[in-house]
Amino acid sequence: MSKRARALFCSPLTTAILTAAAGGVSASTDGGMGNLNMVRGVTEVSQVAYDVHMLMMWICTVIGVVVFGFMFYVMYAHRKSRGVEAANFHEHLGVEIAWTVVPALILIFMAIPATSALLKVYDTDNADIDIKVTGYQWKWQYEYLGEGVKYMSELRTSLDEVYGREPKGEHYLREVTEPLVIPVNKKVRFLITGNDVIHSWWVPDFGVKRDAVPGLFTAAWARVNTPGMYVGECTELCGIGHAFMPVVVEVKSEEDYSVWLADKKEQAAVYASTVGKQWSPQELIEKGQQVYMRSCAGCHQPDGNGIAGVFPAVNGSAIVNGPIDGHIGILINGVAGSAMQSFADQLSEVDLAAVIHYKRNAWDNAVGDVVQPIDILNFKNAQ
Repeated sequence: MSKRARALFCSPLTTAILTAAAGGVSASTDGGMGNLNMVRGVTEVSQVAYDVHMLMMWICTVIGVVVFGFMFYVMYAHRKSRGVEAANFHEHLGVEIAWTVVPALILIFMAIPATSALLKVYDTDNADIDIKVTGYQWKWQYEYLGEGVKYMSELRTSLDEVYGREPKGEHYLREVTEPLVIPVNKKVRFLITGNDVIHSWWVPDFGVKRDAVPGLFTAAWARVNTPGMYVGECTELCGIGHAFMPVVVEVKSEEDYSVWLADKKEQAAVYASTVGKQWSPQELIEKGQQVYMRSCAGCHQPDGNGIAGVFPAVNGSAIVNGPIDGHIGILINGVAGSAMQSFADQLSEVDLAAVIHYKRNAWDNAVGDVVQPIDILNFKNAQ
């Protein structure tokens, strides 16, 4: 191998590309080529997929060794320099039967474990917990069906890290505001869909990868026996923020999960009681700034000035400084044909009221009016 070729195929960049192309690979911690094989994972689905993968790899390896070994033997033993003369024949019944029957038997042998694995992968019946997963540009929404718990999971990495204004953290682009939480030893069924464009929900350690298609539900399941944090990502190119929607799943013990779920239900009850509350302007500003930095700053920038030709500014915007119903309508309904999506189902009435109030009274904007959660609820009911 030439020095140039060796430099190409042994470079860190090439290693990274090969690792990514392998699909579902483990991260390397030894500084070398790492593990280019599939992840065995922590669920029945991922483990049966791994076992089938390894079986097929060994079958292909054995076939390759036998075929190429025989071919090289024939080339060596029957070469012209040894005085061997080529035989002249056109067909051989025994050979034709052999190369038809043997591959057919191999395929049947391979089909048995593959079919068994597929039946397990798609066996979503009798789940203990149902979770609806909805992909948005560029975040995930998790809804625990029958429990009254629903929340958004968004990228927590700061824009300063993304744009190189400060060093990238240990979990760069792999940290979220709220992970999906599930208990150990329970069969969890994921009902996956999309809100705007096609996304894809992928957790390698679970052996789960399903497209999130608007208007369509696809199902997957997992039963995890080991508590911990498991990280995946969207694997469908879904727009300019595609790299900014990781999937983070936290698997808790059954006791810790029960405590967490009870706390989320309590938070939902508290929220319900605050919809009719009259928030002070200062409370709305403080909460609105948090919501803006989490859900709006990625497009409109922390200073509200947007990105020229891509995302409009909200600082000095005619909509933000115009009638309040028009401003509310933009967030509730979105703007057709643009990147401005509807936030009616992404943010609560409290969060919507707070962020609207914040935008109307931050930077150079000084409208001076007050938006309350009940105003958002009334607007929704009037539509």
